[in-house]
Amino acid sequence: MTLQQLKYVAAVADTRNITEAAKRVFISQPSLTAAIHELENEINIVIFNRSNKGVTITNEGDEFLSYARQVLEQAALLEERYKGNAGGNTIFSVSCQHYSFAVNAFVDVIRKFGGDSYDFTLRETQTNEIIDDVAKMKSEIGVLYLCGKNEKVVKNLLRKNNLVFDPLFTTPLHVFMSAKNPLALKERISLSDLAPYPYLTYEQGDFNSFYFAEEPLTAIDFDCPKNIKVRDRATLFNLLIGLNGYTICSGVISHKLNGRSIIAKPLDVSDQMTIGIVTRRGVSLSRYAKTYVAAIRKHCR
Repeated sequence: MTLQQLKYVAAVADTRNITEAAKRVFISQPSLTAAIHELENEINIVIFNRSNKGVTITNEGDEFLSYARQVLEQAALLEERYKGNAGGNTIFSVSCQHYSFAVNAFVDVIRKFGGDSYDFTLRETQTNEIIDDVAKMKSEIGVLYLCGKNEKVVKNLLRKNNLVFDPLFTTPLHVFMSAKNPLALKERISLSDLAPYPYLTYEQGDFNSFYFAEEPLTAIDFDCPKNIKVRDRATLFNLLIGLNGYTICSGVISHKLNGRSIIAKPLDVSDQMTIGIVTRRGVSLSRYAKTYVAAIRKHCR
């Protein structure tokens, strides 16, 4: 088993396509396929199932990849420590809930380390996938929130996956809405004020319970007759404007990134939320991750 073989396996897992993976690691498709078959025979498991529809990861392969990514990351740290920038392409991944400050921090990392060749990934995704991505080394950093409602369940899941939560800031709840919403003139928004308007929330797939909701208050927490679930931030913001909808969040917004058409107003409740970063316990962060954490703290301020 070699580091190069592990890089090949990680490339196929990331792209789910042999042809794309071969391009990423700069070898021919037959050579990549042969190298993976050789590795599978050596360790006596099937990592990937191949079909005319593409590549899928087996259960055994999924477990193998979690270890392989740890080895690759530690190898990258060694190269970084003793070879400086000579370790090849820059690779860094973040999985986060839909926060503009997380995007701004990612931009800072690219500006500092991008250079002529890099492979960066930013996944704005579902809560459970953030935890899974960091646990399986698909991402070095995760960004999510805790509140009184979900803290026990999410922290237990983090603990089971050998992950730690490092708080960035705690904030009262706010409402994101269009600057043209009739409620925009109010200093504070009550839950009863919101009743006539549609509540926009992020869909969580198979984990659509209130423990994994991206919003600290769900529709079942208060009288909310109109609900729309979305998958991405652009769609949510378009519906905020087009339907005078709203969502409940931290209140931290980037006008540089999102424009002036979306505003944040304090919500008249006592609840709070704590946003923080998720990392693997006992694993040293790369220089990209350290820069990202410093940048996200700056943008949170």
